[in-house]
This record gives sequence, structure tokens and C-alpha cells, in this order.
Amino acid sequence: MRASRFFISTLKEAPSDAEIISHKLMMRAGMIKRLGSGIYTYMPMGLRIIRKVENIIREEMNRAGAVELLMPVVQPAELWQETGRWDKMGPELMRVKDRHGRDYAIQPTSEEVITDVVRTEVKSYRQLPINFYHIQTKFRDERRPRFGLMRGREFTMKDAYSFDRDAAGMQQSYQIMYDAYVRIFDRFGLQFRAVAADNGAIGGSGSHEFHVIADTGEDALVYCPDSDYAANIEAAEAVAPSAPRAAAAQALTKTPTPGKAKCEDVAKLLGLPLSQTVKSIVLAVDREDADAEVWLLMLRGDHDLNEVKASKIPGLGAYRFATEAEIVEHFGTRPGYLGPIGTKKPVKVVADRTVAAMSDFVCGANEEDFHYIGANWGRDLPEPVVADLRNVVAGDASPDGKGVLAIQRGIEVGHVFQLGTRYSEDMKATYLDESGKPQLMQMGCYGIGVTRILGAAIEQNFDDKGIIWPTAIAPFEVVLCPMGYDRSEAVKAETDKLYAALQASGVDVILDDRGERPGVMFADWELIGVPHRVVIGERGLKEGKLEYQGRRDPAATAVAVADMADFVKARIAA
Repeated sequence: MRASRFFISTLKEAPSDAEIISHKLMMRAGMIKRLGSGIYTYMPMGLRIIRKVENIIREEMNRAGAVELLMPVVQPAELWQETGRWDKMGPELMRVKDRHGRDYAIQPTSEEVITDVVRTEVKSYRQLPINFYHIQTKFRDERRPRFGLMRGREFTMKDAYSFDRDAAGMQQSYQIMYDAYVRIFDRFGLQFRAVAADNGAIGGSGSHEFHVIADTGEDALVYCPDSDYAANIEAAEAVAPSAPRAAAAQALTKTPTPGKAKCEDVAKLLGLPLSQTVKSIVLAVDREDADAEVWLLMLRGDHDLNEVKASKIPGLGAYRFATEAEIVEHFGTRPGYLGPIGTKKPVKVVADRTVAAMSDFVCGANEEDFHYIGANWGRDLPEPVVADLRNVVAGDASPDGKGVLAIQRGIEVGHVFQLGTRYSEDMKATYLDESGKPQLMQMGCYGIGVTRILGAAIEQNFDDKGIIWPTAIAPFEVVLCPMGYDRSEAVKAETDKLYAALQASGVDVILDDRGERPGVMFADWELIGVPHRVVIGERGLKEGKLEYQGRRDPAATAVAVADMADFVKARIAA
């Protein structure tokens, strides 16, 4: 490719609405152009990267035995109604009507469509297992699109769906896809981590998320440096304290805490560690023929509620946070002074594992400007229902018992799910087993955010000059920067010779023949992030040398003219 025949459009400054580094750099490098809120045109430079990402995914999916098809973007509402997701998906599901008034969804995912395909095409156990995938446009009507491709509304995703005879087969298909994902992210050249995750709205049983490691990541990843344990913050188990609860040593005392509604302020006033306080979180569950049921969740003052864990407590699946009116009705006071002792109306109390192991703790007294100190289970209030309610923190014991936990930030770019019969049961997707009896198919689903990979890769790989692409997904592997290409026959001849040699070797090379000044030329390619650069100049040619510089290299390396093609190929291979 010659730069004069390509489209290069770089900017010195990012648009004012670009918020994070990947968004800023992609806009400046001319890779994307904003069309509307969360909707982008992929410009030629950006599209080249997308195609390379897709090609790696496609090769590994085919290698894993998946079969490619292509499902439509627009899907009939009837399929989504069969699984109940037409209503459950909420406003993120874009709904449209055709000219006849029929309802359709602009697909955010394709579980319903692929299940419909398989239930009509697969009849016998002899046709299973099978795994279909496609790479297709998706649309999710995000409430607040932001961060460029990281949280847009229209995006490209690879989604695959496996169908098996039984749970054991489904788990085997799941492992095959998990291994394929590891190969995919290895080939991308990105630092990543696979973590156990919650299935969320997709449903099913087990799942793993694949995260690109980046300090700017939205997700907290929990792992044990001394073992293979890894989970996202939503799924990471906070194990119960190993030491038994200490015996009560203090009397229960109602203590004035004027104006101190937060645990931090109460602890400071009383001269106690924050870890000796207990915070109260009030939830409510609506009931059809009665007032809402009110729950009190108790966490240590320095811990945070894990809302996913709370939703898994029996009876709290559809919880919401209680209103202030409901709180006053049940506790007799406004938030900030709440506790389990002496509530105005009965509430269901659930204590986090850590709180259940505490003694002589501080909690609200259900009276404004007052807290109890010296509260103890069994003596001052009944033993609670105990559950894992909190987010883990660095230094907690690892659930596998092999060390302590550490936390790093990541950007989710892939997710694999064991769906089981979540969709096949709703849509009656069955096959005939060896005895001729119908059985529900066991499903798995597997997604990779193709366009999100671009943003995540940049968040992991950039410097003050611009993007630093891993070679495998760079828009071009090598850029040739001739000094005076249009003025020096020697420079032009050697540049063309090297360009032809690299092309003949299958190297994805671009020759910058635009006639720009060296400073402009270098700045453009450093911003765009091409990982390998060769400079051809008259001075170097007189010495029989060309200059090579990797995008991360602090300085250029002089290489003999005759050796440069092989040198570049070796660096790419490395």
C-alpha cells in the first residue's frame, strides 16, 4: 500500500467530547468518525484493524470446529417473546415496527435466532454436537454512550452458540471455546486475564469473562498471585473469617453521635477503627397483594455491598433499595442511624460473613444522633441469617486457600457462558436420543467484542506520542519513511526495492510517498501506532545503512541495506 493512494487523516487535537485515551487517539489517528451518539463510521485505517481482529477470530473459531453463518440484524419480536426477553431486556433493546405494524428487535445478541435455526434443522443426536458462529453488527441502546468504541450503541461482535446432547457435552464444548479464546487473545498480543464471572441477563450456570489488563479499565479483577484463582469483583467469594467470634467484652451502650450519619464519622468521633462499625443497607421487595417486604443487610463499615451477591439471596432476586418513607416506617428514623436493635417494625436481617463474626461492634440505634456500642449477636440481638454480601478487598484470603487476593483493573472484551437449557426449554429445542425420545439441547454461548478490542488494546498500549499496536492487529506492520522520495533517485530506488521485497514476503507494509516533512511523517505514524518503521535517507545510503526503529524502541538501529528486509521480518516474527 502506498500512502498517496490510501486515506490518512490525522488531527493534532482530539475533539472535546473524547473522554478516554483510546477515544482521543482513535479520533486523532483518523480511525473512527462520530456519526451520532454512540455510533461511529469506521474509517479505512480503523477498518484495517477490525478486519485483522476478525481474521484471527475466524481462524481460531474454524480451528475449534465452529461453523460460520450469518444471522440478521433485524429479528422478529415473536422469538424474543418466546424467551421472555422482549420485556426483560428493557430499553437497551431497540424495538422497531415495519410498515405492517409488526414488531422487530435490532439485535443485541442472537440466542433466540440461533435456537430457532437449530430447533428446525437439528432433529437427531447424530447431528450433535454443533457450534455455529457469526461476526455481525449489534445494537444496544445504552442510556449514556461514552468512551468511543468502549461503550457505543452500535458495535461488531463475534457470537457463537454450541448445542450438545447433555451437560457433560456442553461442558466439553465450553472448554473448547475457552481454549480457543486463550489462543485468540494470545495472538492479538494483548495482556489478558480470564476470570470467573456472573451470568447476568444472559442466564445459565457457569461463565468466564476475558479482560484486557489496563489501569483505565472499568472492571475490578480479583486474582491470587499464588494460584490459578481469578474472578471478577461481582463473582469473587469473600470467605468467612477463620478465627471464631470473640466473646462479648462490652456492655451495650447507647451513645450520642450528633450529626454523625456515616460510619467513617462515627468511628472518628468514638476513636474506634472503622472496621469495628457496621453499616445498614435497607432493601425492599415488592409484593402484589401486600406492602413491600423490607430487608436489612449488614456490612462492616469499611466494606462495600456486592449487589450481584445480594440478588442471589433467596427472596431478594427482585430487590430494590427502600425509599426513605419505608425506612422511617420500619426503623423510626431517617437513614444514617439505622440498626438491627429495636426496629419499629419487623425486618429480615442478613449479616455479611464478616459481620457475623464480629463482637462488640457499633451500629445505629434507630434514633437520630445515636449509635450503640458494644453490640453482640446472641446477647443483644438474635443470630442472623449469614451470607456473602460484600466485595472482596486486596489482602483477603483466596477462596482456594492458596494465598491472599490481589486486584487489578481490566476491560471486558469476551465472555463465555454455559447456558444449559435456558433457551432450549423456552423455545422447545429438542433432539431425539438413541431411544427415540425427545431431549432438550444443552447450550453454550461465546462472545467477543470485535470493535471493543480496538479501544481495549489502545488503553493497554500507548505513550505520549500515540498508539502502540501489537503487530498482529496493527493497521500496517511496517511503514517505510523515505527522506526525499520525490527528490532523490537513490532514495526512491532503494525504497521501492525494499517495498517490493517486503510485499513479496507477505509483510503488510505501507510506503509513505506523500512528500511530507520528516517531522510530520514520523508524528503521523507514531500517532497511528505502526509497530515497525524503516527510514531511508541519502546520508545513510552513502554509508550502506538504513534505520530501523520499533515503536517502543528508544532509538533507531542502523542496519545494512542488504539485510534490512530479513531484519524487519525477524522483528515482526519476534
